[in-house]
Amino acid sequence: MAPSDEGAVGLPTEGEKKQCLFRNSIILKGNENMTEYKLKYGCNPNQNPARIHMDGKELPFEILNGTAGYINLLDAFNSWQLVKELKEATGRPSAASFKHVSPAGAAVSQPLSAVERKVCMVPDDLELSPIAEAYVRARGCDRVSSFGDFAALSDECDASVAKFLVKEVSDGIIAPSYTDEALEILKAKRRGNYLIIKIDPNYQPEEMETKQVFGIKFEQKRNNAKLTMDLFNDMPTKIKDIPEIAKIDLLISLITLKYTQSNSVCFAMGGQTIGVGAGQQSRIHCTRLAGNKADNLWLRHNEKVLNLPFIDGLRKCEADNAIDLYISDEYEDLLKDGVWQRYFTVCPEPFTKEEKEEWHKQMTNVALGSDAFFPFEDNIERAVRSGVKYIAQPGGSVRDGAVIECCDNFGIAMAMTGIRLFHH
Repeated sequence: MAPSDEGAVGLPTEGEKKQCLFRNSIILKGNENMTEYKLKYGCNPNQNPARIHMDGKELPFEILNGTAGYINLLDAFNSWQLVKELKEATGRPSAASFKHVSPAGAAVSQPLSAVERKVCMVPDDLELSPIAEAYVRARGCDRVSSFGDFAALSDECDASVAKFLVKEVSDGIIAPSYTDEALEILKAKRRGNYLIIKIDPNYQPEEMETKQVFGIKFEQKRNNAKLTMDLFNDMPTKIKDIPEIAKIDLLISLITLKYTQSNSVCFAMGGQTIGVGAGQQSRIHCTRLAGNKADNLWLRHNEKVLNLPFIDGLRKCEADNAIDLYISDEYEDLLKDGVWQRYFTVCPEPFTKEEKEEWHKQMTNVALGSDAFFPFEDNIERAVRSGVKYIAQPGGSVRDGAVIECCDNFGIAMAMTGIRLFHH
């Protein structure tokens, strides 16, 4: 049986609806010419008082529902920059799913096959609009990490997005506008407390940005480097041809990395990220992390996973966790007597190592982006195991020659972009 949508959201009672309307009327009034927004607390509950402001200037967003927290807004403003830039670069509606100031996934609009709809747990009767396709793909990149995400849309949020999102566990959403039907649906989420932010799409921040650490103010020019297809002109590898779809995937990976905590590596395929390795001190650990996530997403497309016999009424998030464990090396923990009964009508057969290896042989034409140069060949060797055929990285290492030779040995086309994309 398919995982149920039931239980993923608690609909508000009439009394709660009235309380929500009263609270939101206060919020909306507070949005008029809003120059600061007071937060419940900062990054942690002991960090109080807390607020955001622009030194007396009007804030470029409105809160249409719910109450924003410190991390909510970090996710919102970083994710909005990503989807706005992705739309500008590709011309397609774009979306992202953020958690703790890094994207769990990002994607552009692309129709989903029947298998992809099942992997992303799209209800059978839900017709997806272009912007909904983008968000479903972005969340589907890593559904476990997207639990409790912040959603970002480049285009207006319509009912198609809202009907999908209302059945998922999510903390909030940011978009340039909302249809009336979408707002009505989303305002019922989280018992009326779902955070809905409307961003001014024409807002442009100042050239210089500042932050404080330990009472010391840092100031720098914003990273407004434009990432375009022109970055893929410098090809030091023997193979110099990159198909158009792979260039789009490389562009998605690089724009995603621009707003991902460094060090970071991103795998992409078919108009979406398929694995993001964020915030690691070692680049090889980024590559392994992103590659493992990409491998897991590929395994979710296998018939053995698609046909798992879930019990009726199982929540999507519970099914996601069960799938994640089923395809891992710790699958025996899931299939123990007394455990599998919580998820399945019958105990599934193990997904063997040999079956996984055979399935992985079909994984190919994957694109990989890196926010800084590869210092050693081990990153390339690990990437190949996840079907990587195209790479974009800044270059500049004293060992670039060895990395290029390694790419040539594996038949990989690699572009040297010359642009580092650290983000902290």
